[in-house]
Amino acid sequence: MIDTIFFLLVFFMLSSLALTKLNGLPVDLPKAATATRQQPNDLTITIDKTRQIYVNKQPVSLADLGATLIAKTGTGEDLSDTSVVLNADFSVPHGLVVNCMDESRKVGISKFSIATAPEDESGSQ
Repeated sequence: MIDTIFFLLVFFMLSSLALTKLNGLPVDLPKAATATRQQPNDLTITIDKTRQIYVNKQPVSLADLGATLIAKTGTGEDLSDTSVVLNADFSVPHGLVVNCMDESRKVGISKFSIATAPEDESGSQ
């Protein structure tokens, strides 16, 4: 009986992981030896290798980034507690990522996480 309950518990835990909401698009993330999995956030800024910017899979221009972030939060309130995950392709220039952070700061967002992928065992890029 306990084995059956344990099996059901494990089954529901694993199946709930499959239902996790992903806001970002797949990009070639830079590798980091200290990379950890982040909790899902409501806002993800993705910059793909063609330098197209997305907010939660919706394409936006750099000029419209701030307004889109405000619209995605659904509130006109203080956004200082809102955190954003920056999901930029490895080949994207650092300046574009900083510009996206700057536009986000203009609307009051100050908490950022930069998405990275764990280093593979060979230690290569």
